[in-house]
Amino acid sequence: MSSYVHRVGHRTYQFRDLKDLMAKATPARSGDYLAGLAAASAEERVAAQMALAALPLDTFLSEALVPYEQDEVTRLIIDSHDAAAFAPIAHLTVGDFRNWLLSDAADTAQLARTAPGITPEMAAAVCKLMRIQDLILVAKKCSVVTRFRNTIGLPGRMSTRLQPNHPTDDASGIAASLLDGLLYGSGDAVIGINPATDNLPQVIKIVTMLDEIIARYGIPTQSCVLTHVTNTIAAIERGAPVDLVFQSIAGTEQANAGFGINLALLAEAQQAALSLRRGTVGDNVMYFETGQGSALSANAHHGVDQQTCEARAYAVARRFQPLLVNSVVGFIGPEYLYDGRQIIRAGLEDHFCAKLLGLPMGCDVCYTNHAEADQDDMDVLLTLLGTAGCTFVMGIPGSDDIMLNYQTTSFHDALYARRALGLQPAPEFAAWLKEMEIFTRDDYVTLGKALPPAFQPALLRLQ
Repeated sequence: MSSYVHRVGHRTYQFRDLKDLMAKATPARSGDYLAGLAAASAEERVAAQMALAALPLDTFLSEALVPYEQDEVTRLIIDSHDAAAFAPIAHLTVGDFRNWLLSDAADTAQLARTAPGITPEMAAAVCKLMRIQDLILVAKKCSVVTRFRNTIGLPGRMSTRLQPNHPTDDASGIAASLLDGLLYGSGDAVIGINPATDNLPQVIKIVTMLDEIIARYGIPTQSCVLTHVTNTIAAIERGAPVDLVFQSIAGTEQANAGFGINLALLAEAQQAALSLRRGTVGDNVMYFETGQGSALSANAHHGVDQQTCEARAYAVARRFQPLLVNSVVGFIGPEYLYDGRQIIRAGLEDHFCAKLLGLPMGCDVCYTNHAEADQDDMDVLLTLLGTAGCTFVMGIPGSDDIMLNYQTTSFHDALYARRALGLQPAPEFAAWLKEMEIFTRDDYVTLGKALPPAFQPALLRLQ
């Protein structure tokens, strides 16, 4: 392991290894201070960033932040690296890589060709050198399209996860929230429910209910119950109509073990879902959630800063060609992202790194009530993510998840972003909204009036 030195004025800063250099170069956040990894001053942070900028990009192929022998995520990253895709950028330093990403040479097609050659650590490193506008500009150039019952991630589109959670899994309560979201044009990414009780019969009951609603009204979307992957496998074995397999993932083998998963289990789940052949326009069957601080909260970060650990989780996601990935950016709490400023930066970092690696990245624009953040901060992040080409955001009644007790984005927030930025839902879903007379034009949702005639039977049946 090499040490790294950089001089600022009359002061010399030495970083003991690549992990230390990466951590010290990271913009300030509470989780890295909690872990004892952060730079002690702004000057030390700048010194680390300058040293990192001069680092050859291929260093990350020879110096693992988490030992290859100890960690299956590291083995996945190294063993699956595409040397041919990396070749056009192999001669660059991290700073040169930033300049190339911002140049016209790195257009959408070139970024797609290069993505398999970029490791998570490379993405995390260049991210640390970027301003917010840089993160937005590069992410907007990245195009990642996935399909199951509709087409997610096309240019000019922003999808939403309709999240009709209920604290007792009451069917009428779920149906009411579901209808509310559909009337605002939400739900094209997925109708996804966090179950209040994680037992298998309840999971099957909710999956079946959602399947009946989607089938009855011909909604071109997919459902998901966000239970543990082993529950979903068991539900499939019992004949449940599962569309997507959900799992929270992290960037180290040890952190994933804390979630009760490994790569082999995820592969088993993917094959089980594929065997059902429920997709109509594609076969992307996996849905993953991540979040900065998850590895640290499990004491499974191996001394790696939380933003780099987060990027490593995207290697796990990329292995399974998911339909959807999202960072629940402010959900873990202020111990990891203290305030609105840190949450905004982290959300844009996560989106940038995932898109650069070729993932269909969304974001749960959220915060907990004990964080130094409010809905104005979330409006800023939502608007910036929409500008950056974020694949999808959440839609919850009134922005307040009454089951998980956190603040996120509402159906109306998603409608705002689409109108303000000229975005539409997935094309198949947009066509369905017009057919049901929820959309009366490409950019208009019927609100404040009687239900559209074609949708009135749906309301009666949901009741």
